[in-house]
Amino acid sequence: MYTHTKSVTPVGQPRRPRRFRRGVAAAGALALSGLAFSALPAGAQSGGTVNLVAYSTPKPAYTVLATDFAKTKSGAGVTVSPSFGPSGTQATSVVDGLPADVVNFSLEPDMAKLVKGGLVSSSWDKGPTKGMVTDSIVSFVVRPGNPKHITTWADLVKPGVGVITPNVFSSGSAKWNIMAAYGAEIAQGKTPAQAQAYLSQLLHNAVAQPSSASAALQTFLSGQGDVLLDYEDDALYAKTKGEPVDVITPPQTILIENPIAVTKTAGPAAKAFVAYLLSPAGQTVWGQQGYRPVLPSVAAKFKFPKPKTLFTIDHLGGWTAVNTKFFDPQTGIVAKDEQSLGVSTASG
Repeated sequence: MYTHTKSVTPVGQPRRPRRFRRGVAAAGALALSGLAFSALPAGAQSGGTVNLVAYSTPKPAYTVLATDFAKTKSGAGVTVSPSFGPSGTQATSVVDGLPADVVNFSLEPDMAKLVKGGLVSSSWDKGPTKGMVTDSIVSFVVRPGNPKHITTWADLVKPGVGVITPNVFSSGSAKWNIMAAYGAEIAQGKTPAQAQAYLSQLLHNAVAQPSSASAALQTFLSGQGDVLLDYEDDALYAKTKGEPVDVITPPQTILIENPIAVTKTAGPAAKAFVAYLLSPAGQTVWGQQGYRPVLPSVAAKFKFPKPKTLFTIDHLGGWTAVNTKFFDPQTGIVAKDEQSLGVSTASG
């Protein structure tokens, strides 16, 4: 059962150690709405409420996951009350006081904000999956039949090709997109300087940079642009819903890893919910929703495309170094490009 609530809105491989840890404005300003996923059977006593704060893309998946969690012994009577929005903005909102028991962000630096703020334990990433709940890759979303014949990264910077990607200063998805583009150039033997020049060309071809991956998808579906850079899972979901899109797996792309954690004040219901999301049952649901499961045994059941070259953020220096070099709002490589194009670099 769904009830409206006030809200602010795979590569199946073992997690590896990392040399580098990847590292709201007022809630009302977001004007985003969510749903309370009630797991309370008629006549049952409430098992508590779990305040879930997540990035925008998995909203449809959580509708299914919360319903299935309700059917488990630990989920009976539990209400999952979600808030969805741009990953970076959501993390800032939690630091600023948005209630949260479970946090699921696009990328690790957003979780680092909560660790720094004392809201999430520094050992959040010590489990078998290193704190990650889902994997994905950066894909190209194109018009039906791919009329512009977009199959490689080089195609994105051709004259007349309109690209849509979110704004990196609010969206975790956008950072994955940019690092996929940069890393793809490196994987093809280009120098860092050449890869940076490619980013400038790519952003110059961007016809829109919405605040989040979900907003970017809606912009593309409204008719803008020729290609959308997006999470594979978001693209696959759109396709399953009958949206007029084709999904292209580029030859070189990045492995997206999405972190999850409970906050220090979370109760048993929140911990049980995260345990379910990481269980074989929960991971199977994630896989059915287009996400690459983080459990190898579950990932093996799905037939996700295999890019020719799949690299990780660690191959590019890790999130701590990458955030400083590329995404610092004043001195980052991307900030300078965006400023030259008149795009906002205000951080969420």
